[in-house]
This record gives sequence, C-alpha cells and structure tokens, in this order.
Amino acid sequence: MIGNVEKRCIDLGHYIVETRATVRQAAIVFGISKSTVHNDVTKRLSTINPLLCSEVKEVLEENKAQRHIRGGLATKKKYDDMKNN
Repeated sequence: MIGNVEKRCIDLGHYIVETRATVRQAAIVFGISKSTVHNDVTKRLSTINPLLCSEVKEVLEENKAQRHIRGGLATKKKYDDMKNN
C-alpha cells in the first residue's frame, strides 16, 4: 500500500507540473479528493521527491495567484449564459 501512495504522489506531481493543473482538476482526473491531492503534493511529496515538490509548489502558487481571475471569468460566463437563454 505504501508503494502505491508514493507512486500516486509522484504521478500527481508530474501531472500537475506537465499540465499546470489545479488541485481540483488533478483530483477529478485521478478520482480522489482535493484534500488528498493537496496532502500528497505538499506533505508526502516533500519527503519522497523534494525537487518535484518544489516544482509543484510553483505551479500551485501560480494557480492561487490566478484564482480570482478564473472565478471572475466563471461568473461572467454564468451571467452571459443566463442572458442568452
């Protein structure tokens, strides 16, 4: 079981770095909860592969900085869709 968790952490890390995915997007793709993704790539990955962990951290910080923009765009789309119906 431990090997599976380590492999999942590494797979999640590579996926997030390669696709620039958010925690939510990674959770959907891997079929696990957002909190599991977050724990895997911040806590567990730091002991398994520190270099990959730092790369993931950069992507997560970038996503966090852009979060308000994506939220605004989603709200705009929602109201545009409501006007068109």
